[in-house]
Amino acid sequence: METILNKLKAVMASEYIKENEPMKNHTSFKVGGPADLLLMPQTKEELQKVLAICREGGKPFYIMGNGSNLIVRDGGFRGIIIKTKALNKVSAEGKIMRAEAGISLKDLAEFALEEKLTGLEFASGIPGSLGGAVTMNAGAYDGEMKNIVQSIEVLTENGVFKTLPGEACEFGYRSSVLQKHPWVLVSVSLQLKKGDYQAIKDKMLDLNTRRQNKQPLEYPSAGSTFRRPEGYFAGKLVQDAGFKGRSFGGAQVSEKHSGFVINKGDATADDILALITLIQTGVHQKFGVDLKTEVIVIGEP
Repeated sequence: METILNKLKAVMASEYIKENEPMKNHTSFKVGGPADLLLMPQTKEELQKVLAICREGGKPFYIMGNGSNLIVRDGGFRGIIIKTKALNKVSAEGKIMRAEAGISLKDLAEFALEEKLTGLEFASGIPGSLGGAVTMNAGAYDGEMKNIVQSIEVLTENGVFKTLPGEACEFGYRSSVLQKHPWVLVSVSLQLKKGDYQAIKDKMLDLNTRRQNKQPLEYPSAGSTFRRPEGYFAGKLVQDAGFKGRSFGGAQVSEKHSGFVINKGDATADDILALITLIQTGVHQKFGVDLKTEVIVIGEP
């Protein structure tokens, strides 16, 4: 790791390289042990160099955005985590918005509002990055990323920048082509429509108010814990199986929305994962339905 560290310091500022960094400081669940290295590249060219060094060094690495859909286990991550949050440039030309993958959906939606562009309102309250949203084809209320993605730019496993049109992204329910290849999403072009500033603002406010009223946003979580099983609603299954308000250590099924597992303040990653397993077992026993998580889990127990 020392050789890799020296090479990294030659291509990026030391202040953006953190050793043994607690990942609870970088995830919305506020849990997680230390990563051996946490890197925060500031440009896409820097990201390209960092990825080349990591691949050459043979150490495991993981790309994260805002950490809003991620659980790092309590033992931490034996390898390198690359956080893309600083890659947040955005611009607009006509009805096309181009943005780097690390920008938050909230900031992206605010930029669209200022440009009087409509089509992104649904994402304004999703607590994640553009990169994560495109990778998972995030959706809420009346929108999905697949409806507005014109093209994506990725770094391939060979370190080459490559552009794919939206129709090649293979978007499905919480899935995309990015989950099938070792590519790193760098930037996205979005096809929006011209709209009225006040109408866009009012719609964003309405959707975010509905979200605040229904979801336990006052607690650390990773948003909806489970994917929607075909023909069912995950939250209703969890509630009907008797898990509403159920706790395990510092983790709890929200009293407000049973589709959310929350950190009541002192949860460990083990608490959260144990409660998720209990719910999955209980729902399967009662309804024969397999609940799959939306959250991604990495690291050592």
